[in-house]
Order: sequence, then structure tokens, then C-alpha cells
Amino acid sequence: MSDSTNRAAGSGRHRRRAGARAARVVVIVAVLAVIGAGYLKSVDGHPAAPARLAPIPIHIPAGPGRFAAEAAVAVTQLQRKAGNAYLHSHSWQAASSLSATIGFMRATGSRAYLSDLSAIYRGHFAGGAYHTGFYDDMGWWVLTWIKAYDLTGDTTYIREARRLFATMSRGWTRVCGGGVVWNQHRRYKNAITNEEFMQAAVLLHEATPGDTWYARWALRDWAWFSASGMLTRSGLVVDGLAPDCRPNLSSQTWTYNQGMLVGAMVSLATLTGHKSFLVTAGKVAHAVIRSPILSPGGILREPCAPLQCGRDAPMFKGIFMQNLKLLYDRVGGAGYQRYMRRNAVAAWADDRQGATFGISWTGPFLAPTLPSQASALDLLTTQIP
Repeated sequence: MSDSTNRAAGSGRHRRRAGARAARVVVIVAVLAVIGAGYLKSVDGHPAAPARLAPIPIHIPAGPGRFAAEAAVAVTQLQRKAGNAYLHSHSWQAASSLSATIGFMRATGSRAYLSDLSAIYRGHFAGGAYHTGFYDDMGWWVLTWIKAYDLTGDTTYIREARRLFATMSRGWTRVCGGGVVWNQHRRYKNAITNEEFMQAAVLLHEATPGDTWYARWALRDWAWFSASGMLTRSGLVVDGLAPDCRPNLSSQTWTYNQGMLVGAMVSLATLTGHKSFLVTAGKVAHAVIRSPILSPGGILREPCAPLQCGRDAPMFKGIFMQNLKLLYDRVGGAGYQRYMRRNAVAAWADDRQGATFGISWTGPFLAPTLPSQASALDLLTTQIP
């Protein structure tokens, strides 16, 4: 993320094919959505006004196919408006938007957007062309290329993920006792960069027969993170460390910091076989669900006024939800499912204009952006049976 972004918004695997009936519903609704209402966005994700396109009815069936159909609306609109942006941006929002699209394809069996994967790789990453000074941005691309490999089996993507991870590993310094720095030009250590690094290390270990290197990195990073104090007694993760290497308890508890630690803990439980990681994941998840700040009325939000969260924050909630789904798939829990379902219903009902989603799942519909559309897609995908 850019320095200005962090000043504004804080420093900041798998289901196979759905039934044939649900797949047909997805295709029908997706065709409708292509010509539906759209939105204008900038590559950097700044809020923009809805496009003045004639709205058309979107018919969603009752029953099991409902959420697949709703997610199809969201992904079609996302890809309709984001395709060119992918090819003109290295931004972490582009990585996370592509990740949300991969998640939809995995959940539904659709392969409608595979061409985007290869186009983006050829446009930006072939020959090692990707450069950034921000290790957290790099981490999102590592995770996205791992997901692309899991979806397609194309080893091009896992090679790229390994290359980028190796670069990230060079961001590990002795400052504050370890951890990957946020930016190669700054000493700052934060939660999100290390949560990405931790989860990516486990996933690369799983994709690398006979590996020990990635596994060691995952355990080393957790040892440092768990001692850093960023996971507080409340069960919530603060954004980073202060200059004196103490946790900055006054920093925001952004929802993606909570979600990425949940996902990392599920991955570490798989790596080690230790249930204690699932206990930690559950502690964080429950802290979010019960928080009057992050989940007022049972609907997820950021700890800031919707229009004052910066350009990154609209992506955060979807990241939390996709990682909560990982925990739910591992341990079950009716409470987790009720929470995800309640949010999905709210976003569709209260934060949508045609095929476009805004930044506040409780409504009103505001400031539709590439990140807010991807976030809603992540949320709706959690409910695809």
C-alpha cells in the first residue's frame, strides 16, 4: 500500500463444482448482470459516482441457488469494470479482487475468468517484472498466485508465488526482534505483512513436496508475532508496532488484520496438527463477532466512519469473511454460519444498486469502488453451497 493510503486507512484453499442447476442459474444471472447497472472506479480504488446506465431487473431464484446467483452478479460486474484495471495496476486491491474472482470460480466450478489470470501474469509478472517496495502488497500477490495454481494446476503461478515469497523473506530484519518490515525503506513492523507471510509460507509448504524451508518460515514468523503483543488480550489484532517495538494499542483493529490471522491459524493447525491454533483462530473470530464496534447489530464494519476509512478499507471486510469461512470449513459452528449469512443478506438488500455494491453492508449505498465490489463478492461466495 502507498504511504498515503496507510496514513488514511491504517498501516496496513476448497470447494469443487456446484450442482448443475446452480451452475445454470449462475450463467443466466451473469448474462443479465453484464448489461446491468455499473459503476465508475479508478485504478487506485477512489470512490466514484454510479455510472448512468439504465438499470434492468435482476431475478434471483429462491432456494439453494440463491447465493451462487447473487455472487455471479457481483463477479460479472467486478470483471466487467476491473479487467482493464488489472492490466494497469500492481496494486494490492487488484490482487485481492482477482483473488475474490478465483474464489468464486473454485466455489462454483466456473472457469469463466481464467483468461484474466494469464493476461495479468503476462502483462506484469512474466520475466520477473513485478517490483514494489511494499512487502504487504507483494504478500497479496503471493497468496493470489497460490490460489491461481490451486485452481488451474499451472505451475507458472506457483513459481511466481515462490519468487515473490523469496523476495518477501528478505524483508525480515532484526528490528523489534524479527518480523517482515512493511516497506523495504522503513523499519515499521505491522500485523498484515506478517500474517500474509505466515499464511503464504504454509500454503507454499503444502505445494512443495519435501519442503522444510517454508515450514520453518511459518513457525518462525508465528513465534515472533505471538510474542509481539499485536494480538491483544481482547482477542483483537492491532495494526502494528510503535517505534519502541511495543504494540501500538491506539492503532485501529482493521477487520482484515483479524481475518488474516484467523486464516493463518487455520493453516498452521494443518501444518502442525496442533489444535491450539484453532483455539486462537476462534478467539479472534469471536472477538470480532461480539465487538460492538466491528459488528454492531451483527453486521461487519470497519472501526471508522464509512466515508473516512481511506481507499483501502472497503476491501477489508471481504478478506475477513473469506478467512472466517476457512475456519468454519475446518471446525464448523452454527454461529459462524449465521454471522456470514446475516451479512450476505444485508449486503444484498441494503448495500447494492443493481449489480454494484457499496462500502457499508448495512447501507445506505455509498461510494462503490473496485475494493467494495470485490469485498461483497468474497462475502457472497461464503454462502455458495
